[in-house]
Amino acid sequence: MSREAQIKEWQDRAEALKPLNLKQIEGQLGELDAHLTLRSYIVGYSLTDADLTVWKTLRANRVAHAYIKQNLMVNLSRWFNFIEETAKPSIDLPTRPAKEAADDGGSYDIGLPDTDKGVVTRFPPEPSGYLHIGHAKAALLNDYFAHKKYNGKMIVRFDDTNPSKEKQEFQDSILKDCELLGIKPDQVTYTSDYFQDLYDRAVQAIKDGHAYADDTPQEQLQEERKNRIESSHRNDSVEDNLKHFEEMKKGSDEGKKWFIRAKIDMTSNNGAMRDPVIYRCNPEAHHRTGSTWKIYPTYDFACPIVDSVEGITHALRTTEYNDRDPQYQWFIKTLGLRGVHNWNFSRMNFIRTFLSKRKLTKVVAEGKVWGWDDPRMPTVRGIRRRGMTIPALQEFIVKQGPSKNINMMDWTTFWATNKKYIDPVAKRYTAVVAKDKVTCTVAGAPEAPRTDEKDVHAKNTDLGKKKVVYSKTIILDQEDAQSFAEDEEITLMNWGNAIVRKKKYSLNPLNLVKSEQDKTVTELELELHLQGDVKKTSKKVTWLSTEQELVPLTMYDFDYLITKDKLEDDDVLEQVLNEKTEFKTEALADCNVAELKEDDIVQFDRKGFFRIDKAFKHGESAVAFQIPTGKKM
Repeated sequence: MSREAQIKEWQDRAEALKPLNLKQIEGQLGELDAHLTLRSYIVGYSLTDADLTVWKTLRANRVAHAYIKQNLMVNLSRWFNFIEETAKPSIDLPTRPAKEAADDGGSYDIGLPDTDKGVVTRFPPEPSGYLHIGHAKAALLNDYFAHKKYNGKMIVRFDDTNPSKEKQEFQDSILKDCELLGIKPDQVTYTSDYFQDLYDRAVQAIKDGHAYADDTPQEQLQEERKNRIESSHRNDSVEDNLKHFEEMKKGSDEGKKWFIRAKIDMTSNNGAMRDPVIYRCNPEAHHRTGSTWKIYPTYDFACPIVDSVEGITHALRTTEYNDRDPQYQWFIKTLGLRGVHNWNFSRMNFIRTFLSKRKLTKVVAEGKVWGWDDPRMPTVRGIRRRGMTIPALQEFIVKQGPSKNINMMDWTTFWATNKKYIDPVAKRYTAVVAKDKVTCTVAGAPEAPRTDEKDVHAKNTDLGKKKVVYSKTIILDQEDAQSFAEDEEITLMNWGNAIVRKKKYSLNPLNLVKSEQDKTVTELELELHLQGDVKKTSKKVTWLSTEQELVPLTMYDFDYLITKDKLEDDDVLEQVLNEKTEFKTEALADCNVAELKEDDIVQFDRKGFFRIDKAFKHGESAVAFQIPTGKKM
């Protein structure tokens, strides 16, 4: 085909790159990436109209451009950046209709009111545990609306109103996790900064007849609220109410019996409006204010007040607060506060996962997991320790959008998103399972061990090289050795073909009752057949030369913590906990693994992707956690 014909062909093919749908164009992008493997230009050895037409088409397609910028196709990204820097093509980018989604996932044009007057959002975590995946969604959505959608402001405010559960440790971890998520709040505040203001407003509410003191026992209180029965103290005098509130403030024995309730509407069909508790007595020291206060506001009372005082314009929170929105607005109106808009989005729920902080705290306290950062935990720390990358986490959550629709998500989609990020950059190494490993003698191998430099990633040569040692003695996985038939031709990955000449089995008498496939293989004799066609063998196996410093490696895989897809309200946690969720395999890895550092993400050929949790030290194994890739766990 002539040069002109080739250019014309690629100009015609550019039409197929125009759809704003990644699934439609992904195949064409892959073909282009493969075509550019050893090329700087699409046609020939200099810039042509083929390069310019294809580049402009991709640049004008926001979906294609975003995909290329993720460097998921190395050759395509290299070529795209090269043409951009050297040819500097000019292009008029299409204006995107406002009705389209802010992202290829959920729509962010949800009709928030009064955005023209400015947007200030907030993320108000309680410092009583580590951030979990549900909190991460709330944090990222508030950040998205404030900083990306409306160029506004976002506040991280700690709802630190319960000294019995809160710790500085949790507060510090939440800020660190926000940083890891790429969230940069314009301000960090604390509800505890407003304790005096909140107290003053509670006193005023009592004086205005909008709140009262109550000492009804807890169980009786629940029954009365359920049955819409007014408390016997609902119409006590202002003087009596203030007197009880003062005792609460002192933290006296008498004060501990009382609490303050808002006087709203005990006949309401909405239970949140039936005189909720707004203040409690708790003499425990607070991690920020010490023993200054013995009384603390509830979240429901403090939140609308502090939102209003801090200038929040839109309180974005999960749909579990739907019933409490009227209560929130009642406080705003009754206390004469500046208005704040409520908007609720669905909580992120995953199958076989619980996000209740009480339950998460329980499994940590009882030693069911290693801690809040355990790779089985749905905390930001836990899923990152399992191997989730921050860009993938951000992409997944932001694509969910602020929809109100509630559904159960499968972790496979979550981890499939992550694989897109790690596959192009994870270096490839080799590991052999230590248990019943098989020693092989390789006829035709070099008399003296030989070391070659090989690409550490066949499709991304920029990642560098690794050492591969060849010798007459190698080791294989028992599972592979058992599958071989004598005189079968196999492929030794990174070496070539070999023929299985002899298998030796364990002398254990139990082997007598086993089938041929179940016997433990102890030795193999292989004969190199490097002229063999690797495309014709059905078994491509990993191996390691024993003539290198093999690295001891402990590989972990994990299962879900619970056995049910969804917990019901009456489920007892202990009865649905999975008995075995941790699977450990001892292995030997190639000498290059000694150089890996904590947090490195790699692939052990034929065994999967892993995150290095502990680097190798002489005398101590390297530890690696298997990363799910979107297949069923």
